[in-house]
Amino acid sequence: MPWRPRALIGRRMGAPGLIGARLALCCAPMKLIVRWMLLAAALLLVAHLYPGVQVKSFTAALIAAFVIGLFNALLRPLLVLLTLPVTVLTVGLFLFVINAVMFYAAAAVLGNDFNVAGFSAALIGSLIYSLCGMVIDVAMERLFPAR
Repeated sequence: MPWRPRALIGRRMGAPGLIGARLALCCAPMKLIVRWMLLAAALLLVAHLYPGVQVKSFTAALIAAFVIGLFNALLRPLLVLLTLPVTVLTVGLFLFVINAVMFYAAAAVLGNDFNVAGFSAALIGSLIYSLCGMVIDVAMERLFPAR
């Protein structure tokens, strides 16, 4: 039997043990904060790589990442449902347009701190941001593995 800390010895199936319970309590908020910071850094990367997207500061990027996440959580499911026939006809390519609309709407709400030059800039910026988000999600799974 491999060595384990005393708190984990004798745990029942399904019970995380004392250390696992403490880690589970702190990991969920920590994972959310780290992901939010990394997505804000991804927005700064998008602004650096593509001149059609401008972000004034890291604070503006934090706010923009929050607003994009809020729009994606609240508005995106409704838009996907309403545009389902078009999405099926375009074999899912219309989802890129929905991502661009979310990106452009966040820029419209935030004003001068987060600017997008036009819809094509929103499309390219949302593609780069989505790719960065996928890389961040893979990294987050390695940093905070599911228990």
